[in-house]
Amino acid sequence: MRVGIIGLPLSGKTTLFKALTGSEVEVGSWSGGKREAHIGIVKVPDERLDFLHTHFPSAKKIPAAIEYIDLAGFEKGISESAKVLTELLNDLKNVDALVVVIRAFDNSAVAHPDGSVNPMRDFQTLEAEFILSDMAILENRILRLERQLQRKKEEHNQKELTLLKRCLAALEEEKPLCSLVFSPEEEKILRGYQFLTEKPQIIVLNINESDIGNEEQMLQPFSEIKNHPMTEILALSAEIEMEIAQLGPEDAKVFQEDLGIQESALEKLIRSTYRLLGLISFFTIGDDEVRAWTIRRNTRAPGAAGTVHSDMERGFIRAEVVAYNAYKEHGSLAKCKEAGVFRLEGKEYTVKDGDIISFRFNI
Repeated sequence: MRVGIIGLPLSGKTTLFKALTGSEVEVGSWSGGKREAHIGIVKVPDERLDFLHTHFPSAKKIPAAIEYIDLAGFEKGISESAKVLTELLNDLKNVDALVVVIRAFDNSAVAHPDGSVNPMRDFQTLEAEFILSDMAILENRILRLERQLQRKKEEHNQKELTLLKRCLAALEEEKPLCSLVFSPEEEKILRGYQFLTEKPQIIVLNINESDIGNEEQMLQPFSEIKNHPMTEILALSAEIEMEIAQLGPEDAKVFQEDLGIQESALEKLIRSTYRLLGLISFFTIGDDEVRAWTIRRNTRAPGAAGTVHSDMERGFIRAEVVAYNAYKEHGSLAKCKEAGVFRLEGKEYTVKDGDIISFRFNI
């Protein structure tokens, strides 16, 4: 899973990236005009995986992972630069969701580019730029398709043109593409464009340390945005989270308790990301490896098997399944079998969050 972190300059997005990934990237490193993305891999914390590993202590423990990409500041007017926009979309290729960082903190040493801190204004600026960026791509592609159709009528080009005109009409009404419903065929056509307004968004309000504990109040002006499709919103202090990330586990826990922070930024974002994208985890266990796998909710057993290896999906026979809570209660696969909670499932089985699965296949 890949998540892009984006925001206006000096919003604190690189600070958040450091808090999430433990990267040593220098804050403010985007100055000088460089636009190369920073990339970091984060292991997804999961108490269930930790518990399962205690039963196979010699096995390798492999958690699920999220790749975070810290992108250069999304400056006002970026959609007017074809070169910069192309570079940005290349960085966002195959990103599953966006973390949109909005500045809500005061810092006299780091002045806001617009002269004042106004989270709603900044959000609206970004939202407008996302729409303009998508419109620029659509207008260029529509023009090329119309020229091609003038020379030769082809059904697939006509279908694409009709779809893109529908998308453009929605954006002209300031409706993000994620608010539209597309057929599987239409989704396939749109997949290569990487439209920003089609991507799920987690809006992060980057607050002052003094506002910790008042997150709900800080988020109140954004209450309507919570109802936007494919959108989550939360508040945190990236600066404080970066400090916490640099501490050892015990010191970090004490520091969080002193500040009244219930869970880390990493935990908040992962929980929001999984909920937003409809993701769940299943586990495979054994003497060699105890591992967590991430799949979409409502994935059937063969699809989950394909996450482990494509051969397992092609040659799928059955899945041997135990629910995590049942395993925790009984303590081993053998005792789960004795208790009658060990199940054999076929191709139509929908994998549940926390399932412990062994796949049987033949190719």
